Amino acid sequence: MSTAAQGPSTTITAESTIPGEHPDPQAVTADVVVIGGGPVGENLAQYAIEGTDLTAVIVERELMGGECSYYACMPSKALLRPIDVAHTAAHLDGLTTPRIEPAGLLARRDAWVSGYDDAGQVSWAEGAGIRVVRGHAVLTGERELRVGPGEGPAADADAVTVRARRRVVIATGSVPRTPEAFTGLEPWTSRDATGVVEVPASLAIVGGGVVAVEAATWMAALGSEVTVIVRGEGLLGAEEPFAGVHVREALEAAGVTVLTGTTVASARRERAEATGLGRVHGGEVTLELSGRGTAGEARTLTAAEVLVATGRRPRLDDVGLDALGLTPQDVTSGGLPSWLAAVGDASGEAPLTHWGKYRARVLGAAIRAEALREQDQPDGADGVDGSDGEEPVPEAVPVPQVVFTDPQVARVGLTERAAREAGHEVVTAQVPFTGAAGTALLRDDAAGTAQIVVDAATRTLLGATLVGPEAGELIHAATVAIVGRVPVALLRHAVPSYPAASEIWLRLLEELPREYRVR
Repeated sequence: MSTAAQGPSTTITAESTIPGEHPDPQAVTADVVVIGGGPVGENLAQYAIEGTDLTAVIVERELMGGECSYYACMPSKALLRPIDVAHTAAHLDGLTTPRIEPAGLLARRDAWVSGYDDAGQVSWAEGAGIRVVRGHAVLTGERELRVGPGEGPAADADAVTVRARRRVVIATGSVPRTPEAFTGLEPWTSRDATGVVEVPASLAIVGGGVVAVEAATWMAALGSEVTVIVRGEGLLGAEEPFAGVHVREALEAAGVTVLTGTTVASARRERAEATGLGRVHGGEVTLELSGRGTAGEARTLTAAEVLVATGRRPRLDDVGLDALGLTPQDVTSGGLPSWLAAVGDASGEAPLTHWGKYRARVLGAAIRAEALREQDQPDGADGVDGSDGEEPVPEAVPVPQVVFTDPQVARVGLTERAAREAGHEVVTAQVPFTGAAGTALLRDDAAGTAQIVVDAATRTLLGATLVGPEAGELIHAATVAIVGRVPVALLRHAVPSYPAASEIWLRLLEELPREYRVR
């Protein structure tokens, strides 16, 4: 397969090398066509064809590997891990505190995003038998789309037709939501924050979610004077309240100013310029603030740059849904024809890479099983539940998430509030994160909280939240317990090693009423 130019201004390649197809420079046909080459699309294509003679095409307009690999998960964690290690060393007696070296930190980020070169991802796809077509895809009919180098490939003379025999899957990810107040001001998005090249002397971050608190962590470590502006009453509003409290205390200890209950009434900027990824986009930004965080009085905040982190929405506006009489709401509500599906952020489900990949694996395996059943091939595929003919997919699979702040916030399943709102009668157990010897040993003055939410009727775990050092490495035990519907009385017999951090689970179980701990 020939390669095309990398990055946002990619060019189309259309040579047809799929087995069983006659070469046609203007058409490509495969069993499965995936729009979007991020981790979700890659997993879908891989699971749909593995071990079969089925074929798959991925159409990608930017970089194979998607948002996660170059602008989100990987670069942010590449920046945050050294900071976390430095903070850990600073809180352990007997060590000299390491110094954050900005140039080295950014170089580490560059290495983890492969210098924004996706050759390795393309090579993986080719090795897995997946065809990569470069360009912008627009649906033009049933199982058919046009792919071209611009935003309007259906009318582009250089566009090619791509057809699917079985399924077209939309895996286009999501795009930032930008409030109207920032229109024309060229604010930073999460891409600029992870791709930072010029560290602004001061940075205003609008939003209080995951992107906001993680970016505040690394930008402060890089030397920027950071102010976080939160409309709600606390950080990480979807989590247990104590999570936001711990993160706020840590950010403020790192020199970050946090304004809650505060809104941006207006914003202005002189010389707004699209200067490039991670560079300051023009002159100073002036924000007019109001709300409880400003004591009810109007306040002006000036910063060298502003990062808008107010959420994301599925990227569905430019994929040609209207040509099929469909709307973005049809996609997110599941109202699609049988030959068309959506997965990952584009589906409207939890916008998390690992969740999208899981759903892609299930859907990909279902497509494979369906095809093998129709071909009457022995594979045990007597259903299309995504299990590849083996055990069925569990009815309820919880969504895990880790926020890589200091301390980390890790949650899976329902918070206490969400569980009660869903109609569950619940019992909770809460302990200090340092309530076990193993977790206390992680840092000499560690702070944090651990809590589990238990269904009073089934006495199984509904959710768990851990806030503390390395919390992300501990949460998977709760995920396994929820998926397996393991009664908490039985979990007590899963013996943690001493003095490992996993002993925190024993402490939580011991805090439950005795009748929950015995069978």
